[in-house]
Amino acid sequence: MSQPVATTFFDLLDRYDAILLDAYGVLVDLSGALPGADAWIAELNRRGKPYWLASNTAARLPESAARRYQGFGLAIPAERILSSGMLLKPCFEAHGLVGKRIRVLGPEDSRRYAELAGGTVVEAGAEFDALVLADQAGFPFLESVDEVLSALIDKFDAGDVVPMILPNPDLVYPTGRGCGITSGAVAVMLEAALRQRYPGRPGLEFIRLGKPWPGLFEAAVRLAGSRNVVMVGDQLDTDIVGATRFGIDSALVPSVLTGNRRALGGVEPTYVLDMAKRQ
Repeated sequence: MSQPVATTFFDLLDRYDAILLDAYGVLVDLSGALPGADAWIAELNRRGKPYWLASNTAARLPESAARRYQGFGLAIPAERILSSGMLLKPCFEAHGLVGKRIRVLGPEDSRRYAELAGGTVVEAGAEFDALVLADQAGFPFLESVDEVLSALIDKFDAGDVVPMILPNPDLVYPTGRGCGITSGAVAVMLEAALRQRYPGRPGLEFIRLGKPWPGLFEAAVRLAGSRNVVMVGDQLDTDIVGATRFGIDSALVPSVLTGNRRALGGVEPTYVLDMAKRQ
């Protein structure tokens, strides 16, 4: 197994037909754009280099995310954003959920993703056919998690099959002040509670859509018209492992999430970016 090559973001631009970028920890955190992110985006736009944000978020529609990034000084148009929320449509079609009642945990844009996918979003306390755990915010957390868990137990006790869908499998994300939990961590908690209630019973796992699963990579490669693309990300278990499994190169942005680690389960990035030369 070869060691990752130290390089800079700008060196990647001549090597690949398209660039895929994670958002949190690579371009932004909760407080705004990270140092040098504006230079990265400006150079991509100046060259006309094909690029897409391949983000695990299902909390913001591309148009909402683009406005937010532009407010941070990053000139990223909506058509350059691929989010895991966009994967709900093929998921609903594959699992027969078009027209079904969907309970969504997440902000308003998360509900809109479910509607655009063909679901009928229902309010808290209403009967539902499937659960979409889209985000860790945008709803009263403890009350909603308790309500959903109780409803799932009632349904499983009755022998119902209830698809549970997780667009964002991330467990943590960089906040700029440290780390925060994501919807992926909430899903793990619900799965653990259901396994305790129904030991050995199948069908208690969420359907995971975002990185490291292939959906976002497939969409990006299709848009690029090439597999000669590189994934730039800060999470080993989603960005780097996902890209490697999919068969494309990856570049690690060292962050609070990786610490000194440069590999996970024997999987290493193709490159490690020299962040001292970010600008």
